[in-house]
Amino acid sequence: MTIVIRRRAPLMALACFVPLAASASTACDRLLQHFGSQLADATCVDSADLTTTNPATTPPNNAIASLPAFAFTPQTDRATISPSAAKRAPVTKVVPGIQLNGRIASDPTGQARFLLRLPQDWNGRLVVAGASGTRSEFNGDFAWSDYVVQKGYAYASQNKGVLNLQLTTAADPLGCRLNPVSTTFVDFYDNGPDQQFARWQEYMIKAAQLARQGVASRYGRMPRFTYAVGTSNGGYQVRRAMETAPELFDGGVDWEGTFVDEHAPNLLTDLPAAILNYNDYAASGLDPNSTAAKNIRAAGYPPDIVASPTSTLWTSYWAQFWEVTQCQWQKRLDPTYDTYGAGTGNYNYVARLSASGVGANMASFATTGRIQRPLVTVAGTMDALLPIDHHARAYARKVAAAQSREHDHEGWGSRHDERDAAYRLYEVQNGNHIETYQDSFPQLALIEPHAHEAFDLMVAHVETHAALPASQCIPKGGAIAGSPSQPGHCTALYAP
Repeated sequence: MTIVIRRRAPLMALACFVPLAASASTACDRLLQHFGSQLADATCVDSADLTTTNPATTPPNNAIASLPAFAFTPQTDRATISPSAAKRAPVTKVVPGIQLNGRIASDPTGQARFLLRLPQDWNGRLVVAGASGTRSEFNGDFAWSDYVVQKGYAYASQNKGVLNLQLTTAADPLGCRLNPVSTTFVDFYDNGPDQQFARWQEYMIKAAQLARQGVASRYGRMPRFTYAVGTSNGGYQVRRAMETAPELFDGGVDWEGTFVDEHAPNLLTDLPAAILNYNDYAASGLDPNSTAAKNIRAAGYPPDIVASPTSTLWTSYWAQFWEVTQCQWQKRLDPTYDTYGAGTGNYNYVARLSASGVGANMASFATTGRIQRPLVTVAGTMDALLPIDHHARAYARKVAAAQSREHDHEGWGSRHDERDAAYRLYEVQNGNHIETYQDSFPQLALIEPHAHEAFDLMVAHVETHAALPASQCIPKGGAIAGSPSQPGHCTALYAP
């Protein structure tokens, strides 16, 4: 039986359920009463299974009737960062518990959302997840939630304070076409008023605060340990959590986190080169020695993988991610640039620094590298959206520089022991940003199993002081090793 309780539900209605159901319903009611006015439109469910084996765990797309189509897309979101069904980590047990979902009432835009799962058999710990792209709080259901709730962790997530997108037209000044040959335009909520990207950090922290309250209400005590996990923009959220909220988090794992810095490299320095050169590369017959191909690789991108004349790794990114991501970020950070008139591929970040506020806007949510809790980054060498040297390795360099400065000045390094400052980068040779691309390009490696292993290693490090394996290349077909055969970076981005 599944019982749904909404905030302010009459207590008399609970009397009609059998005693076991009534007990669980009372727990839901107490949880909603505890949050009170902090959450709006909140629903609490006594769930027979918190894993995605239960179809009710993730709502349907467009399930919020008051929102336009594509604003809330949980089913789509959970599939964007995980491998295809046959390849993702298995669900092997039923996890009964409570699931709560609602809107964070303090958000002036009315878009911030919160999800909390509280397993019946709780292990005393909490995991708080970031969200990739512009995805909802259900983004990590396959990739993270299923894995941790089976281990007994309470799980919380959020949507970075923003909804996804809605259909629009080319006449919309905030409209972005879905790909370079598309006639479909979308308006990202992220580009709307009062939706600065700096809010992403705020809502990761807000979710942790709310989740800790919910845990205490349900179980009668705070979590012993709290961990942050996230992928892509959600990985960025993890990094900022480790930099700014040591009082809330004990450690984190970021999977393909986005590097944000007002200086090159960043998304707005890299994407234009890929967009500008792709058509010439295609016209060359996909010649890897063409000037266009060399220009794309010079911008940091990994080599292309060609399955057929019409199916290549670069073609997949060109068709689905490069231009629409460039448009979304440019319209938020440099809205006076003429996106399609001047051209997405002609965007010059350095030149725009003196012509617009793009540098200050990028700086407003930049990562610092000053981590105050242990952090592991897991990233693929074949990532053609966030190239590894300009994102994962760039962040590793920033952490190293920050730690060196602080130790030199007897600052942060003198206030925290070495374990708290631990940082590791595990490079997955042949890993890429989109796990499902491995279905078309079997040469690629999945990152998900290594991200899960990194999480378990982080937990052991925090809770038992176990040593984290050194930063390393995980060779194609390999695993994180205590004594790695390739310490540091992968010498080759691609292993045939």
